[in-house]
Amino acid sequence: MLIVEDNALLGAVLRDLVESLGDFEVVAIARDGEEGLRLVHELDPDIVTLDIEMPGMDGIAVLGYLMSELPRPVVMISAASTKGSVDLTIRALELGAVDFVRKPQGHSAADWEGSRRQIENALRASVMMNVRGMGMLARPRLRTPAPPRLAPKRATAVIAIAASTGGPRALADVVPAFPASLDAAILIVQHMPPGFTSGLARRLDQLSRLSVSEATHGTAIHPGHVYLAPGGQHMTVTRSPEGPAIALDASAALHGVRPAADYLFMSVAKCFGARSVGVVLTGMGRDGSAGLRAMRAVGAGAVVQDRATSVIYGMPQQALAEAGADHEVPVGQIARVATMLLDERSGWRA
Repeated sequence: MLIVEDNALLGAVLRDLVESLGDFEVVAIARDGEEGLRLVHELDPDIVTLDIEMPGMDGIAVLGYLMSELPRPVVMISAASTKGSVDLTIRALELGAVDFVRKPQGHSAADWEGSRRQIENALRASVMMNVRGMGMLARPRLRTPAPPRLAPKRATAVIAIAASTGGPRALADVVPAFPASLDAAILIVQHMPPGFTSGLARRLDQLSRLSVSEATHGTAIHPGHVYLAPGGQHMTVTRSPEGPAIALDASAALHGVRPAADYLFMSVAKCFGARSVGVVLTGMGRDGSAGLRAMRAVGAGAVVQDRATSVIYGMPQQALAEAGADHEVPVGQIARVATMLLDERSGWRA
C-alpha cells in the first residue's frame, strides 16, 4: 500500500502501525497529492491511504482522479475537527473511498494505538472491495429540494434502510431517487461513528427532493421525511397514542456496531407490519439479516443490493441467505423497487 500524508512524523507512525498488522506492506510514503499520483503510476499499489486536507492538491482532488483514472481501494485519513472537514470526509466516501480513519489529536505511536482496530477494519474492507462496482454508481448531482411539506399526520408506512461500507455513496444514489410526493417515511441506519452522520444527513438533504435530517429522540415520524440514525446511538420506532416516533439509546453495540439496523428493522416489523419495506445495501458483516427476516415474517417487502454494484457484498449476501428478498437489484433501481413494493402493501401512490 501507499501512504499519502504531508506530515512526515504521522506518515512514519501510520506506516509502522500498518506493517505491525502483518498482512500489509507500505511501499512508499508520499508527502503531497502530486507525489502521491506519481507514485500510484510508478508503483501501482493495491491500497492507498490518503490524507484529506493537504496543501496544493488535496485529498479530494487526488481521490477524484484515482477513482476515474486508476480505481483502487482508498482509505481516507480525516482530521474531522470541523464541520468543513466532516463534510469533506462525507464527500470522499461519496466519490468512492472505501472507508475513513479519524486522526487522533496527537501524532505519536501511543496516540495512534487507539486507532489500530479502525485502521485494520478499513484495510480488511479494502481487500474485499469490489472496485468494478464503483464505476456503475451514478455521480449524484445537487438538486433543488422541494419546499418542506406540511405533514401534521404521522407516517403509516416506512422504508427502512441498512448500509455500511460503501453506504454513503450508495445512499447518494438511492435517497435522491425517491419522489417528493412519497407518502411514507424513510429510516436509515448507516454504520458511522459519532460526529459524521450529521454531515451525511446534510449532504443527502442537498441531493434529495425529500427532507433529510439526523434523527433525534422522541421525534414524530412524518411521511415525506428521511431520518438518519446518529452515530453511536441505536434508532428504533415506538408507538404512542399520537402515532409513531423515534427512540434513540446508547445501549451495547450489536454485531460490533452502533447504530445497528437489526434493532431498527425489528421495531419497524412491530410498529408497521406489512406496511413497510426493508432494504439492505452494501457493507461488511451480517447486520440487517435478522431484522429483515422479522420484517418479512409480518408481510413486509424486502430488497437487497446486487453483488455487481455493492462495494462489499457481505450484508446483502447474508440477508439473502437468512431472510430472502423479493428483489435483488442494482443500486440505481432500489428506490423504484422499494416504492413499488410499498405500493403493493399499503395502497400508496406517488
